[in-house]
Amino acid sequence: MIRSQRYVYNINIAFEAVLANKFRSLLTALGIIFGVGAVIAMLAIGSGARQEILDQMKLVGVNNIIIRPIFPDDEQKELWEGRFTPGLSLEDARSIAGIIPSIRMVSPEIEISTFGFREGIRRPVRISGVNTEHFELFGLNLISGNGFTEEMMHLGSPVCVISNQVRAIFFGNDNPVGKQIKVGNNWLTVLGVVEDRLSADKTAEKLGISEFGSMVYAPVQTVLIRYMDRSAVSMADIERMRNRSRRGMNQEEAETPKSYHQLDRIVVQVESSELLNATADLIQRMLLRRHNGVEDFEIIVPELLLQQEQRAKDVFNIVLGAIAAISLLVGGIGIMNIMLASVMERTREIGIRLAIGAKKTDVVFQFLAESVFISISGGVVGIFLGIAISRFIMQFTDILTIVSLPSVLISFLVSASIGIIFGYMPARKAASKDPVTSLRYE
Repeated sequence: MIRSQRYVYNINIAFEAVLANKFRSLLTALGIIFGVGAVIAMLAIGSGARQEILDQMKLVGVNNIIIRPIFPDDEQKELWEGRFTPGLSLEDARSIAGIIPSIRMVSPEIEISTFGFREGIRRPVRISGVNTEHFELFGLNLISGNGFTEEMMHLGSPVCVISNQVRAIFFGNDNPVGKQIKVGNNWLTVLGVVEDRLSADKTAEKLGISEFGSMVYAPVQTVLIRYMDRSAVSMADIERMRNRSRRGMNQEEAETPKSYHQLDRIVVQVESSELLNATADLIQRMLLRRHNGVEDFEIIVPELLLQQEQRAKDVFNIVLGAIAAISLLVGGIGIMNIMLASVMERTREIGIRLAIGAKKTDVVFQFLAESVFISISGGVVGIFLGIAISRFIMQFTDILTIVSLPSVLISFLVSASIGIIFGYMPARKAASKDPVTSLRYE
């Protein structure tokens, strides 16, 4: 009981000493405040970056390869002159699925922007021609109803699966399964509803992934037969090109790229990550042969790109974390400096305490308590500052920040540890003073 009373008494003396020099204590704590705030903000940025990568991985799927069509520039047109290419087609997707053994699933896609109509409601939607594997490949779960059957795929039946957002717009709280919606010029029967997914951000769009919000999914054959098949050439197309050649194309027509690709993308899922590069190389060579040596497509491996982006962000976070750690170190040195100055100023006070019976451990505990109190106070204020900085960054920039409980606890423990580590030396110096010499100090 007596020992605990001594500790309480020493803590009270330390607290009074800190309050007696409020301005100096505040200046001492500033290094800790900014250091802890910077650490929390950096950890929040790092957690946000990791979460973005995980979300993007969920968005693009696991072990996927994306094949997109590209359009030739003037230099490529000269290089490809005289060589016919069918463009990215449904036959390419079938060949990839049937020949390459390392492939698990293949999803050909064609996407058209149009309007949806139902009971006086008209809204822009996008119809996407896909196959039955598309929903499993991207992890799109059905909320209600069913997906396409193989027979519907083969016949190009007028059916669709809609996103939950489209259901809310056109059907409200009604069950849309079995009902019809007009998409473009065709009436489609709704088979099911898929869950909402986050819209694709800039990175996902760069990787060739479209947003899932206002989407109507139909069998790829349905879209090619009933909406648009860019690879088909009609007599009207031939006559139109003849007329253009007679009168000469104007500048706008000459600069407008005319897509001859049947598909907008092919998404291929590989059995394992180790086979991604080898499979991508095999697909590259296969498509070059099918396209007569014309490389009018690009192959993207999202997982590898996202891993590179993650490594770049990790390096960035390490650099920022190092800067924050340095600021904490500077704050600790500031505490040591101020406490050493305080010991010099209070030499007579230390001598009086030792002369009236205080032990050296009491003096050590007093000065150690002062430094810990300053560092913990600075740590608490720094935690709030770090949270505020994180929210400010997320509010006014496109950077996602996530403040986690472990980061707050780590910052608090670090600030307390700094008080103990950098306060111990001044405390030992104070306790080692000779009482007689200290009493003579003016």
